Amino acid sequence: MTIVSVGPMVIPAPEGVEFSTVDKFAENLKLLKPINFIAPWLAHAMGTLIGAFVAAKIAASHKMKFAMGISTFFLLGGVMMVSMFGGPIWFAVLDLLGAYLPMGYLGAILGGATVPIVSQGHGRFPQDQ
Repeated sequence: MTIVSVGPMVIPAPEGVEFSTVDKFAENLKLLKPINFIAPWLAHAMGTLIGAFVAAKIAASHKMKFAMGISTFFLLGGVMMVSMFGGPIWFAVLDLLGAYLPMGYLGAILGGATVPIVSQGHGRFPQDQ
């Protein structure tokens, strides 16, 4: 929330754009320039990264599953945000594809999760042998 609050101070919104109510927020999204979407994207990406990192650090086992579970919840929140407020299509695509699952995966790796490697010939199924 801090990034979203500080964002307009660092990168001011265009003249006349107001976010005082939910209706004005949704109405004014189409007036924003691409640079104004940096703070919301960073907030979504960093929140997911930190949430996944903490989940991986706390989990005793199945670190990747817990971290990706957290990032999936963040993704669901992002889908709800896009469906409620809309905004530019390019931002919705960038946000939903780049801010949640990839950042969750990165947070999991940074938090100590490992990815199992299955080598050829040692699978679980007879045709893999």
